[in-house]
Amino acid sequence: MPELPEVETVRRGLVPVLEGRRLAWVVQRRSDLRFPLPDDFSRRLTGRTVETVERRAKFLVVRIAGGDVLLWHLGMSGRVVIHETAPPPHDKHDHIEFGTGDGMTIRFNDARRFGFMDLVAAERLAVHPMLAKLGPEPLSDDFSAVVLAQRLRGRNTPVKAALLDQKVVAGIGNIYASEALFHAGISPRRRACTVQGKRAARLARAIRDVLSAAVAKGGSTLRDHRQPNGELGYFQHAFAVYDRAGEACPGCDCGRAIRQIAQSGRSTFYCPARQR
Repeated sequence: MPELPEVETVRRGLVPVLEGRRLAWVVQRRSDLRFPLPDDFSRRLTGRTVETVERRAKFLVVRIAGGDVLLWHLGMSGRVVIHETAPPPHDKHDHIEFGTGDGMTIRFNDARRFGFMDLVAAERLAVHPMLAKLGPEPLSDDFSAVVLAQRLRGRNTPVKAALLDQKVVAGIGNIYASEALFHAGISPRRRACTVQGKRAARLARAIRDVLSAAVAKGGSTLRDHRQPNGELGYFQHAFAVYDRAGEACPGCDCGRAIRQIAQSGRSTFYCPARQR
């Protein structure tokens, strides 16, 4: 599933083609994605102007002039493709299509249909069930070592599992939790409540650094993710531990191999010597 860097990459691709543009037409080729689409979805958007394209955690937040917000989740396999000229014939999985007044076509392709779109009144956005309980944005001023320590205090689950809880920190998924813990030198098995003080400072800094580096490289392409211009993301070439089981640890001379374990049904990768 796309994590914060992948969604931020899509957001940055959409900003220059959607912000300030009028939606000349909206094509809806089915009535549902993961959930049913809002009633009169196409009609309610056609002819209206996009004010801003923002992101909250793993969600795109498209603000529409007049007070509505398009809340958009890419799901497991969702891809956004931008066509600056006449697009090719649509694929069977091109479920939603937006056309702008200056000739741009933006297609949402979602083969597994785990994505969704909803239309929300702007004043109700903060209490939307998908957003209401989200933690702080890790690349914002709302996130710090102190905030992270507070949110981990009292949690007896492994710190890796805590980082995947979107109520602790918004937007972090399996890939970037493993990478951040490696760079912070913290074992994914460590109880979350013990990540305080200097450990919390190292982890908060590692989370920011890893996510920022991933955004700069267009996210990670493992299966489905592509940037809106069709290019792959490249951060997977910079993974320190994720999907590197059996390889030598890149961060120390311990002679140990990267280990893979299962936590909460997800694969975790770490160095048992470097990470304590």
